[in-house]
Amino acid sequence: MADATQSFEKHARYVPGFHYFALPVVAINFIVAVVAAVRAPSLTTAWLVVVAFALVMGFFTLRVMILTVQDRVIRLEEVLRLQRLLPDRSADIARLSRDHLVALRFASDAETPGLVTRILAGEVSSRKDIKAAVKSWRADHLRA
Repeated sequence: MADATQSFEKHARYVPGFHYFALPVVAINFIVAVVAAVRAPSLTTAWLVVVAFALVMGFFTLRVMILTVQDRVIRLEEVLRLQRLLPDRSADIARLSRDHLVALRFASDAETPGLVTRILAGEVSSRKDIKAAVKSWRADHLRA
């Protein structure tokens, strides 16, 4: 379960079944397959390396796809929130990148307009910099 309090220092989310079990098992399986292929080279052990590598690639591809969908949803949510908070600044909202919007989700409504101004002025630009600039953290417990 996610911590009740989040901050810049403590907001990463780990899914135990994925990060601490499935991913290590797939990685270890790949290493075991490579060792087996080196010790006893054959078409079968070579194929096991290929399949093990496909599993590793599948896991990473799956994670990237999930995070991409999550970022798209966050982008939509944040554009809607910004339209509510900054109704007269639609041109500024359109200039924000996906990374800007994803990082802004942690900012409270009160400090978001100031952060948008700082982003557009070039004072802060990366996800990490924007999140570090947030003073009043808005927790996000519904992440993939």
